[in-house]
Amino acid sequence: MNRTQYSVILAALALFLLLYLGFDTKTEKQKVSEQSRSLQAESTSLETLEADAKAHLTPGQMAEVADLEKQMEAAGSDKARISALKDLSGWWYRAGQLPIAGGIAEEVAALENADTAWSVAGALYFSALVATEDQTVRSFCATHAVKAFENAASLNPDNPEHRVNLALVYSENPPPNNPMQAVLMLRDLESKYPDNPAVYNALGRLAIKTGQWQRAVDRLEKAWSLSKNNPNTPCLLAKAYDALGNTAKAQEFAGICKSR
Repeated sequence: MNRTQYSVILAALALFLLLYLGFDTKTEKQKVSEQSRSLQAESTSLETLEADAKAHLTPGQMAEVADLEKQMEAAGSDKARISALKDLSGWWYRAGQLPIAGGIAEEVAALENADTAWSVAGALYFSALVATEDQTVRSFCATHAVKAFENAASLNPDNPEHRVNLALVYSENPPPNNPMQAVLMLRDLESKYPDNPAVYNALGRLAIKTGQWQRAVDRLEKAWSLSKNNPNTPCLLAKAYDALGNTAKAQEFAGICKSR
């Protein structure tokens, strides 16, 4: 996978998974392998994850990974290393090992120190978080997703979507000492950015998560009125209207969802 392909795939990942999943769009290939046998909470490292995953690769896959790792090690500049890391992250993404893809994308972000790079790393960790019920893997991915989106927001504080994404991580994995953190963050963002559709998409998704279907419709209709560009808004609306028993509206938005 070249750098252009990597950017396209991971940009799409950030868009469709973070702003936001209308339905369970995981494929079998993308589902995270359960790795609780080798993970030990935050003592887990990228090396631990890779070692566990490599133990289950075919000889052909091992050869591919080894070749990509050699290219990374032979890189003579940060630019070359970043390119090799992106190729390696893309390989693990295609293999369905999203925590590893996220870990390598985090290395890219540390080298590039750009909000977009941190957002990609956060997107991969977040997608790994929602793809598994394994609590050890979830804890690892949530911690790193928070770090990534906090870094993105710090580097580009004028882009509210980084904080929206951070709130979504908290909604998926609420902090024990502050279970309402996601709601409070999104309400604050709503007051500061009343015309930002990403905020209303996130609020709509959170309402769906808690079974507040009419509130979900209200939030998502607001997002839809502000922008018709987000492909997940109609998917979310179809789900919310269906739950309310409004078949006509559910079918209308389901049709739009399928055409995106």
